[in-house]
Amino acid sequence: MLNILNPANEKLLERLEPATESDADAAVARAKAAFPKWRAVEPVERSRMLRRLAGALESEREHLAQLESANTGKPISDARGEMGMVVETFHYYAGMPERLLGETIPVAGGVDFTFREPLGVVGLIVPWNFPLQIASWKMAPALAAGNTVVLKPAELTPLTALEFERIALESGIPEGVVNVVVGPGSEVGRRLVEHPEVAKIAFTGSTEVGRGIMAAAAGTVKRVTLELGGKSANVIFADADLERAAASAPLAVFGNAGQDCCARSRILVERSAYDEFLSLLEPAVKSLRVGDPQDESTQMGPLISAEHREKVASFVPEDAPVAIRGEAPRGKGFWFPPTVLAPVDNEDRAAREEIFGPVAAVIPFEDEAEAVRLANDTIYGLSGSIWTENGARALRVARAVETGVLSINSNTSVRVATPFGGFKQSGLGRELGPHALEHYTEVKNVYYATEEG
Repeated sequence: MLNILNPANEKLLERLEPATESDADAAVARAKAAFPKWRAVEPVERSRMLRRLAGALESEREHLAQLESANTGKPISDARGEMGMVVETFHYYAGMPERLLGETIPVAGGVDFTFREPLGVVGLIVPWNFPLQIASWKMAPALAAGNTVVLKPAELTPLTALEFERIALESGIPEGVVNVVVGPGSEVGRRLVEHPEVAKIAFTGSTEVGRGIMAAAAGTVKRVTLELGGKSANVIFADADLERAAASAPLAVFGNAGQDCCARSRILVERSAYDEFLSLLEPAVKSLRVGDPQDESTQMGPLISAEHREKVASFVPEDAPVAIRGEAPRGKGFWFPPTVLAPVDNEDRAAREEIFGPVAAVIPFEDEAEAVRLANDTIYGLSGSIWTENGARALRVARAVETGVLSINSNTSVRVATPFGGFKQSGLGRELGPHALEHYTEVKNVYYATEEG
């Protein structure tokens, strides 16, 4: 059985029978059977159906937020924001079925034109850190393009995915279009990746698992998009608004208890501003409210599990250069205090590996060239920020940093209408915005001869 716990108090929320390979096969069969009718739905009607689904999600937004908060331990205010983005994502892609446009291409002897066709059955494998939000980034464009889906949520956090399946059916999405299977990735996830009737896998998770998915998908030449790990840099130049940068830096790392692939966990600070920045950062970290996720004022909750807490703790041994440590509750729950290590060398383990917890590494740099070198000295390239009042420098550094999503004088990464994805070993493809639809369709080219004779 899968014991679904509340990470804040370790109480049992639900016990579920885990799905097996045969359950995955049955879900794929249902999705395959539903695909011909779903792809044939007129674009305007598919838009209406997705808008009804968005409306149904809005009506159950508080219920979903409470469930997500209990299952993940995230603050209720964060969970409400995430459910708001789920609704917004479905509204956005509800406008897309009529915008899947082809092209006409001038050629000799006739007319050439293209269609964007749905792929078929799409397997979606999502993580435990933002369970329904990340699932919506995949489901909404997949459904808008005319695909049917099999969603495998993480075993630790399946509850909102199961509720989504119910809500979708009740809102009028035809049976078999959305299918949820809850089981181990080693069995259910692997079966979806290898299944010959699954046309594409969209995966969010660790780079290590992503490599395995990419290799396994080669057996059926399956389309794959991967949103993987990150070790993003928060680059702070001496001419930046240091008070603002320091005030925003904690939640850029410690939001969602640091369990975020976009976390700006490497804070690169120009050496001439290093001491001042640290003095401003300390009160910002220590004032972070860590505690009961149901408290409206809480800013950070617990880690997802005891096992994960042990992994995070391994990055902060007794001899670690702890410069700042915040507070965290004691007793039941998988708590870990927000922690800043400084100074750190970019070759240290805490600066090289994705910690996925509330631990930041502060790394000094001398000049712009070294800042860019350090920012790029990683296998990852997902997100990051640049803080400077020099506009020309901001654009130079933004062009030079090898990462998919950057913010200037801000630590926000994600918007429904803009593309999201990484460079290097942070993944393949893009989610959100119109770019996501490209990964859920195939281009079909048609030549129509018009010459006589």
